Amino acid sequence: MEEYVIKERVVGVDISYDKTSYSIIDVRGHIIAVDSFVTSDYPNVSDYVSVLCDHIFSLIEANGGYESVRSVGISVSSGNFLTGCIENATNMPWKGVIPLAAMVRDRLGLAVALGNDCHASCLGEQVFGSAHGMKDFAVVNIGHGLGNSIYSDGTVHLGANGFANELGHTCLIDKGRPCACGLKGCLETYVSEKGILQTARELMEESSEPTLMRDCKKLSPKEICKFCEQGDALAIEVMNRTGYYLGIGLANIATTLDLEAIILTGGISRSGKWLLDPTNESFRSHLFHNVRDRVKLICSKIDDRERDMLGASVLAWKVKEYSLFK
Repeated sequence: MEEYVIKERVVGVDISYDKTSYSIIDVRGHIIAVDSFVTSDYPNVSDYVSVLCDHIFSLIEANGGYESVRSVGISVSSGNFLTGCIENATNMPWKGVIPLAAMVRDRLGLAVALGNDCHASCLGEQVFGSAHGMKDFAVVNIGHGLGNSIYSDGTVHLGANGFANELGHTCLIDKGRPCACGLKGCLETYVSEKGILQTARELMEESSEPTLMRDCKKLSPKEICKFCEQGDALAIEVMNRTGYYLGIGLANIATTLDLEAIILTGGISRSGKWLLDPTNESFRSHLFHNVRDRVKLICSKIDDRERDMLGASVLAWKVKEYSLFK
């Protein structure tokens, strides 16, 4: 009888607007090897896929070869797990519907699973992070945009068409700021990186109050937090307003779903007390009383890229095995 060889490694890929990270990960979640390249260098998606697959092939060949790798998992903004496509991403260089999983599978000859970046974050947190052992929680990623994923009754909730979990594109303010999705007043336009900078600009236009933000050549949320540390009142107000809006959005999802926890990820979530204190206050004050004090608000303890590659590896283990190299 021929012995069946069980492959104990997968490839996890995390694609963001600025950087693509890819790694070989074993069945226990150990990252064997990792590398990256600049995503935005390849505005043509066909060129991007060629470069991605070449990089993955080189990493596999340098670390055990094809016979050791079972499949590939990809985490990407606006990724649809049910279709394997990036669908109308507002924060990526490629527009329209991109059948990325099929493109990578056909070039690599391996099974490929693709999911939304927050879908992967959710799996990464559940298997390896703060949500380990939880059955009902949400992951909310705040950075260039705002994304989320819901883990309900022991599984990731995808919705009928794979488009569930668009908290960032729920309406916070009627006829508010225009969003890249085509709507107005979306939560993302107030709490993402762009939203925070827009709040800063509006406050500086409304007030003649002195602020370090006016002379900053390259203003960013990180710089605004630095100015908060120096006692800049207008910078503090920027973060207070951001936290207030974020707290409302988080309270809405917590009240609707009766969650054990909401886990915050992404660069903006690292803003410390300047964001977290007003967020917590707003979150608690807007929660339905029956769930108040029962929903934990947690900042992820895992490096964002590492978690999303690990989450992508969980996706890879779930896809049916396929290989041209058996």
